[in-house]
Amino acid sequence: MSSNRELFNQLEYLLTEQRNPQSMEIDLADSRSIVQIINGEDKKVAYAVDKRLDAIASAIDIIVDGLKKGGRLLYFGAGTSGRLGVLDASECPPTFGTRPETVQGFIAGGKEAMFVAQEGAEDHEKYGEEEVLRQNVSSEDIIVGLAASGRTPYVHGAIKKGAEIGCKTVLVTTVSAEQVDLSVDVLVDVPVGPEVIMGSTRMKSATAQKMVLNMFTTGAMIRLGKVFENVMVDLQLTNKKLEERAKRIVMMLSNIDYEEATSYLENADFHVKTALMMSLSGLSKEKATEHLNDHNGFIRSALKDL
Repeated sequence: MSSNRELFNQLEYLLTEQRNPQSMEIDLADSRSIVQIINGEDKKVAYAVDKRLDAIASAIDIIVDGLKKGGRLLYFGAGTSGRLGVLDASECPPTFGTRPETVQGFIAGGKEAMFVAQEGAEDHEKYGEEEVLRQNVSSEDIIVGLAASGRTPYVHGAIKKGAEIGCKTVLVTTVSAEQVDLSVDVLVDVPVGPEVIMGSTRMKSATAQKMVLNMFTTGAMIRLGKVFENVMVDLQLTNKKLEERAKRIVMMLSNIDYEEATSYLENADFHVKTALMMSLSGLSKEKATEHLNDHNGFIRSALKDL
């Protein structure tokens, strides 16, 4: 009973659990007014994220350092936060050509929780600890906890166990730092204020977390040489749309026609970065690959050296 009362008291003061004065009469509003209220609150999210860019950049530095050492970026969350981690992780291989194990997302309750809420799965630190151990986490991995409230036990368990192992740890939350009782290497607190519907953190809180995760992985992959100018050049060609996108990229950046771009990609075994290096430098596939490797995959650096 005492633990229930303690939880009640925590919820009473959490920023994510307050009522929003801007939407007190939303139950009387017509559809146009409802979306105007929601959109007005959503506009505040980017400004809240803007105030935490230094912390986000510090987290990116940690992620890049870990990935360079062969570590993994591992997200842990529950409910909407957990689903956002899984989403961000699942989009890295096709977008940036990473291995599936390099960026992974874990949600309290397992895969089933992606589609149907698993009651009680987030309520125990031991479940987060057990997941960390199950994944054979090493000190080179980076653990990022996602918790709108900042207090999800599953997330706390994962972060604490990771810290014991020697991992760098990051927490992304949408309450202010003073409402977080957890030690991490980088705290990204983005207090977005009360939700339009009280406690519905799938709204502004989720939008803020999605923006931060976009910055984490996009920033890290840029720092790892997976972008040339502002174009993704390490994408995996897993379907026809991506194959045609790759041809367009080679055509655009090399100023060649469709047939030439297709030929370069075929000769490069459909590795976009190698095809670009060949077309821009005149090198053979072997030399282009060697030159890219010498420059850690950075096309600009490889071309400048030539």
